[in-house]
Amino acid sequence: MLRLYNTLSRKLETFKPLGNRVKIYTCGPTVYNYQHIGNYAAQIYWDLLVRTLLANGYPVKRVLNLTDVGHLVSDGDEGEDKLEKGASREGKSVWDVADYYIADFQKWYRELNLTEPDAWARATSYIDDDIQAVDAMTERGFTYETADGVYFDTSKYDKYADFAKLDLDGLQAGARVTFSDEKRNAADFAVWKFIKPGEKHAMRWEYLGRPGYPGWHLECSTIIHAELGEPIDIHTGGIDHIPVHHTNEIAQTYAAYGHALAKTWLHCNFITIDGEKISKSLGNVYLFTDLAERGFSPIDYKMWVLSGSYQGERNFTFDSLAGARNRRQAWRERIALCYQKEIAGDERVFSRILEAVNNNLNSAEAFAIIDTSQLSLDDWSKVDELFGLKLLENTPDLAEETYALISRRTEAKKARDFKTADEIRDELSEMGIGLRDNQEGSYWYYL
Repeated sequence: MLRLYNTLSRKLETFKPLGNRVKIYTCGPTVYNYQHIGNYAAQIYWDLLVRTLLANGYPVKRVLNLTDVGHLVSDGDEGEDKLEKGASREGKSVWDVADYYIADFQKWYRELNLTEPDAWARATSYIDDDIQAVDAMTERGFTYETADGVYFDTSKYDKYADFAKLDLDGLQAGARVTFSDEKRNAADFAVWKFIKPGEKHAMRWEYLGRPGYPGWHLECSTIIHAELGEPIDIHTGGIDHIPVHHTNEIAQTYAAYGHALAKTWLHCNFITIDGEKISKSLGNVYLFTDLAERGFSPIDYKMWVLSGSYQGERNFTFDSLAGARNRRQAWRERIALCYQKEIAGDERVFSRILEAVNNNLNSAEAFAIIDTSQLSLDDWSKVDELFGLKLLENTPDLAEETYALISRRTEAKKARDFKTADEIRDELSEMGIGLRDNQEGSYWYYL
């Protein structure tokens, strides 16, 4: 039985879906720039979540949002919209910027062999839902209007501070000098922003007789309501979302729809690079194209991510990435050997692997079991389905002509004709086939 971590209660619990399928919502990217490798770690963890649920026989419906409007450079309610920032940087329209970076994100998402969500939910496709939600919150007395927008009054929701254990009194005292005089409470947040005269904002919609756009936090609540219905089973995101974004989601969902948002919350920790926070100023923002220049694939990176826990802060180095690549290659060599001679897997080996992952997505323990156990070809197939590491890709049995070439090399070695043996090894290598010699002879694997 799957066991998951609940951020709110800090408690492991036996997972039970609310209905006949598991409803999952994943916070996706703001599509104004390329996503670096740290951004994809969360998607890898939540892919494992989906694959583990499926391995346990649970039907899953998952939605992943794409923020293409409304996310300001500050997680508060000030600053430039990130899409506008991207458009200004590149001399394109905000729509073209969003389309381009959505396509790029989805390209690498698929290169990572991640399970497709049931819906890629673009925030701009839910503007009518946003307006209806703001109307509903207003009718129930949860909002007030200021010169620059419609704000959620956090004092009207008495559980606002519970999720992130916020000190609202301290927040209020510390913000008295800086926050707008029109905001009633420091924690209040915009559910709709008005566009001021002369303000640059190409994405705009009419509401209350003025042009504007939805607050960033609102999209997740309205997308969940439209695509999944609340409460959902699992809401995923990063730990940085806890104090503001997810706290606001919970409040506005209750205010608009009268329901709790999610049963279980899963938050992943950060990826650091050589012990430092990922930052352009430090020059450690790596894209998958940067990894490719050093000979690494997205799947190598996925292997590295799954070697640790989603809850722990992970430190990325190229040495550790090389270790993950070598580990995967060793697994692929073992799979290739399964094609060449019948190998019986250890008793209950895949059940043990699944039990490890069922315990709070502990892929690190599962990998240790794989390293130290014997797996049959059927076991490997199940492992590949569970982790999506393309272990069996390009590992069918070889053609007869290729086996004949390997046999010629074996005979050349026996005759101590090492020149011919090396030439054949080089020829096989050009075909993408490696050879490993041991006491039992030679076996092949795909490079």
